[in-house]
Amino acid sequence: MLIRSWDRGEEREWREWLAAGRDFGLLAANGPDGRGPVLVPTHFLLDGDTILLHLAKPNPFWSAVAADPKVTLAVTDDHAYAAGQWRAAPHVPTSYYASVHFSCTAEAVDDAAGKAEILNRQLAHFEPDWPGGAVTAGQQPYGGQLSGLRGLRLAIDRVDAKFKYDDKKPAAEQAAVAPHLTGRDAGAREQLLRRNARRSGGCPV
Repeated sequence: MLIRSWDRGEEREWREWLAAGRDFGLLAANGPDGRGPVLVPTHFLLDGDTILLHLAKPNPFWSAVAADPKVTLAVTDDHAYAAGQWRAAPHVPTSYYASVHFSCTAEAVDDAAGKAEILNRQLAHFEPDWPGGAVTAGQQPYGGQLSGLRGLRLAIDRVDAKFKYDDKKPAAEQAAVAPHLTGRDAGAREQLLRRNARRSGGCPV
């Protein structure tokens, strides 16, 4: 992902962006035998400098990561097509989006207690009012199902974050696009205005 100096996201920025309910991404591992990458859409839990998740045992991700534990998790949201007619001359259209890429080292978790811990952490995050109770290794009703999955810990090695919302343009030109970003593009509008407000002169809303 190409990141210019004007659209690079700072750590506080991308952490706050993810904390606002963005916990679903695309996990990529290098494909075995020179084939293309293995891509897995998945929910995940960001825990400091570690990412926790689980996958079914038959998932082709596991054979890929056994050959190469270096993986990438990408989270992209708040995207919009910025029409050329909305932008100042020469009216070149572009794409707006926010994207955070985690470069990680993967570690499989196969012991039952470790898998149960990951599941309980995920349940507490995604469904704090889940009525099923804690998952406990060796105990019904969920302990017996642990054999069908593997836990995954991703140690974060590097984070690349991009918020592409015309920050290179004059602040007034950037802000002028905001009224066009409504409805399904409301997320992109929010990010554009937020980035614009960080610049000198503030941001008209």
